[in-house]
Amino acid sequence: MSRPSKGGASYRAVLALPHARTLFAAAMLARLSYGLLSLPLLLTLKQATHSYAVAGTASGLFGLVAALLGPARARLVARRPRAQMELAGAYAGLLAVIAVAGATGAAPWAAIVLATAAGTVSPPVGPLMRALWGRLATDPAQRQRALSLDTVSESTVFALGPAVGGVLISDTSAPSALACCAGLVLVGFGALGAALRRSATELRPAAGSAAARSPWNPRRVPGLAVVLLVVLGSGAALAVEEIAAVASWGAGVTGWLLALSSVGGALGGLAYGRHTWRLTPASRLALLAASAALCLALPALTTAVPVAALALLGLGVCADTLLITSFLLVDATVPAEAQLEAGTWVNTSYNLGLAAGSALAGALLGRAGTEAVFVLAAATAGAGALVAAVAVAVAAHGGARSGEAIEAVEAATR
Repeated sequence: MSRPSKGGASYRAVLALPHARTLFAAAMLARLSYGLLSLPLLLTLKQATHSYAVAGTASGLFGLVAALLGPARARLVARRPRAQMELAGAYAGLLAVIAVAGATGAAPWAAIVLATAAGTVSPPVGPLMRALWGRLATDPAQRQRALSLDTVSESTVFALGPAVGGVLISDTSAPSALACCAGLVLVGFGALGAALRRSATELRPAAGSAAARSPWNPRRVPGLAVVLLVVLGSGAALAVEEIAAVASWGAGVTGWLLALSSVGGALGGLAYGRHTWRLTPASRLALLAASAALCLALPALTTAVPVAALALLGLGVCADTLLITSFLLVDATVPAEAQLEAGTWVNTSYNLGLAAGSALAGALLGRAGTEAVFVLAAATAGAGALVAAVAVAVAAHGGARSGEAIEAVEAATR
């Protein structure tokens, strides 16, 4: 199905593109502020309110609002790039206020309001960098390498971030660690803004263009709905599997299993980017979703830890490469000036899937036990694979509007 790629599209060549290193390094610094955030935010809110229930609610609202409003913030930044630093300044300021509240105490309602407000203004970084890769990389092979490198790097930051955040908390305190996150926001996004100005890379549509006259509408790209549904199912399945694993094997074993999954994702993503694939991205999306479902079926059949380790290693490979494929589909089907917003829709779908999966698994765990939760994880991933397979089949027969974008991708990536 694949052969090694030849030519000048190596990872080194991708980073050698004009301004790529400085943009990528600045984006990674900005991402680090997000990767570190989860534990410092939760524990600072708990210290402020003396309640895990309130802290959990506030953290959940932070994540929910950040995900739901992500496309709107991306649209704003694409049309007015200066808004990126305005959002970063407001976001860092709110994190600093929450850190002060953690050190001095705060009413539960104040903690919830502050956390929700911070989620409202959290600036985009992952979708922004992926949109920039679309401008920097000049051919499909380069873009595949660039998006693979970018996705693996982002996943690594978010995998290691909680551990680093935990070390910061143990060495200092949760409010101090949160203040460190606020400082990283200013430094990272400041560096990213400076790199953007030096590169003169423009994301907004040219004045007078059709895109500048009328806003991009995601409903005009029918195949995008398929991608978002598959990504939603992938995020939900991962969240369900994590809760089932904790309930079945405990936090210690699950931590190692999730670390193994992260390793699989990194290795799989880098290997994926180094090959030229004969299957189109749309077909690969369906195949990867089906493979993830098969990996998740193994713990549903047996809860032996060695089997779970193999399954989660494979799941990590499938999850990261599925995201890379989704970004490639966005790159091939969405107008360049709208790719920042479209990429944010992918992130939003994934994060909403994580939230929905956690809620479903928590509700089912108390009623039906861990075996049913493992089955739910496999079924959720299987549903995403079915959606993708049906879309590819429809596109192959050329019959329905839902396949139009997938056909366009197949033509563009041959």
